[in-house]
Amino acid sequence: MTGTPPPSRPSGLAPEIAARLKRGADGLFPAIAQQYDTGEVLMLGWMDDEALHRTLTTGRCTYWSRSRREYWVKGDTSGHVQHVRSVALDCDADTVLVRVDQVGAACHTGDRTCFDADVLLGDAVAPGGTHAAAGRAAADQ
Repeated sequence: MTGTPPPSRPSGLAPEIAARLKRGADGLFPAIAQQYDTGEVLMLGWMDDEALHRTLTTGRCTYWSRSRREYWVKGDTSGHVQHVRSVALDCDADTVLVRVDQVGAACHTGDRTCFDADVLLGDAVAPGGTHAAAGRAAADQ
């Protein structure tokens, strides 16, 4: 992982949740954002206890920016908000799945997801049935 970890300070996260979380050496854990009604994987961000607390209490995804070294709420700048529908821990308690209602693009590049522009294997299908590879080829012409 890169960047500076978030400040070490008490969080508002419920102690029973904090006790279950497994974090990296930098205090962070991955947070996968998924569209709640389609299952589409939108993005991966990083959270610490405070970011998770803010996400759970505000209903909007809050992440820790490793490059800017600050908390950020998805959509505060772009308007592409993630309204939280549910939050779940994985079986190892080292990753959270945040099911959201995504407004606009999830990716900072303006794409709907962070995973539809560079398919390494297979034939990814974008929402609406468009093949990601076909969409890229058409855009290149």
